[in-house]
Amino acid sequence: MTLRVDIWSDIACPWCYIGKRRFEAALAAFPHRADVRVTWRSYQLDPDLPERYDGSEAEYLAEVKRMPAGQVEQMLAAVSEQAATVGLTYDWDRLVPANSLRGHQLLHLARRTPDIDVAAVDDDLLNAHFVRGEAISDPEVLVAIGIRHGLTEEAVRAALDDDAICAEVLADFRTARSIGVTGVPFFVLEDKYAVSGAQPTELFAQALQKVWEEGHPAPRNFISIDTGDAPACGPEGCA
Repeated sequence: MTLRVDIWSDIACPWCYIGKRRFEAALAAFPHRADVRVTWRSYQLDPDLPERYDGSEAEYLAEVKRMPAGQVEQMLAAVSEQAATVGLTYDWDRLVPANSLRGHQLLHLARRTPDIDVAAVDDDLLNAHFVRGEAISDPEVLVAIGIRHGLTEEAVRAALDDDAICAEVLADFRTARSIGVTGVPFFVLEDKYAVSGAQPTELFAQALQKVWEEGHPAPRNFISIDTGDAPACGPEGCA
């Protein structure tokens, strides 16, 4: 029996990268990790973001999200501090605010293609956005990422114009809304238990263990009391 985990995240979400690292650390230490099936699902925090915003991340948050500049500065510093705890160095000055839809289409292509590590593709997309300062809406960036993970250039370019793949991405968005997802990352275990946000690794470990034990109850261990021989029946008859 496998343990199913569905994870909704956005490539343009800084906490999703942090949460991914924390969850994966818990999964790596989980004794039954080989029996855990993870599906990465798509979510967009800002569907209205242009393909490439003409400005910095701080300017985007201040202008579009109407956050005071001081609050933006404090928030980015706090996120960077948490990112560093999982080995990530966010570069807010180089970051290119960009619509993540095409990136999600690349992820869905990876999900469709046998022997492709979807989690690794997702990691590369997040790294491109938050660390390397690449535009995740740029087809050339997406082609390069796809090729690194075993996809062909032709397949990636076709996926970016594929209505069926786009429909799959939008279906993930709708499913998220239908189950009440209002923020990401959002983890659903066995379609029953939800963990919201970039929780500590220890909490993810506890959730995995709890759900596993529920689906795999431990056998009862009886303590035998020696009271001598007594009559009993078995497969061969009664004595």
